[in-house]
Amino acid sequence: MAGLGALTVAPAGAAPRVTAVRVGREPGAVAVNSATGSVYVGSGDGTVCLAGARSVAVGGEPTDLAVDETSGRVYVAARTAGTLTVLDADGTLRSVVPCGPGAAVVDVDSAGNRAYVGSGLGAGVAVVDTVACVVAEQLSGPGQGFGGVRVDEARQLAYFASAHTDSVEVLDLTSGEFVSTIPVGRAPAGLALHEASNTLYVANSAIHHLSVVDGATRAERTTILLPSEASSVAVHQASHTVYANGGPDGLVRIDGTTGSVTGTLPLGVNPGGVAVDQRTGTVLVTDPLHDQLLLVREF
Repeated sequence: MAGLGALTVAPAGAAPRVTAVRVGREPGAVAVNSATGSVYVGSGDGTVCLAGARSVAVGGEPTDLAVDETSGRVYVAARTAGTLTVLDADGTLRSVVPCGPGAAVVDVDSAGNRAYVGSGLGAGVAVVDTVACVVAEQLSGPGQGFGGVRVDEARQLAYFASAHTDSVEVLDLTSGEFVSTIPVGRAPAGLALHEASNTLYVANSAIHHLSVVDGATRAERTTILLPSEASSVAVHQASHTVYANGGPDGLVRIDGTTGSVTGTLPLGVNPGGVAVDQRTGTVLVTDPLHDQLLLVREF
């Protein structure tokens, strides 16, 4: 993949730099290994692109990606195939794990050597042993399918977005049981956790606001009005800056400490997935209309 050049967009008080990189057809999910800077993009042509390098076929359209920064492995959920594909950091295929119908979303507990794969068709969760690359357990939960997942390794919890019930379902990783239901906005999808403050951000894909959930009380603390609906959200941990694809054809930036929208960045397209490189602060945004990845710096 070759870079397509840089676009410079300069809203008041900022001068972000936006670089476009060609990836596969209709890219959606994006993940980054902040330890190495490697970026992975799931595309509608059934591939995962290593941005700036090559594409790897994964046997189904990727619907979600997760990176284990300890091992460098990449985990690819494919809803239509019902599988979890495991790649080494360089894109080498390690394993394909059948996870049941609608394996749509995935996140990883690195210390526990487990990946949690939520079904988009029912409330099932496949618990994958990431050492043996086999399903260790199948869990049942509430709802009719999940559209997002975020693992909190420190507190041994996993949050699952349940669009059909407008809620976030909380899984206790130690007991393997769902222990709480948190009502949020309409059709929750993307989830991001600010670890230090134990704050969960929920992108509600059918309403113009983010839900802000207090992880300690397991309740919605407030909402943040956005210019448009958001389906993906990411947090830069050190600065507690939140980014979501709920801007006017672009990104919105939020100060997580105050809950205030501090900037918008029009990109001329409704973005797909959003991720943040924790080391550099670069925001990564997929552009499904033009088959490219946007690297946003200094925003």
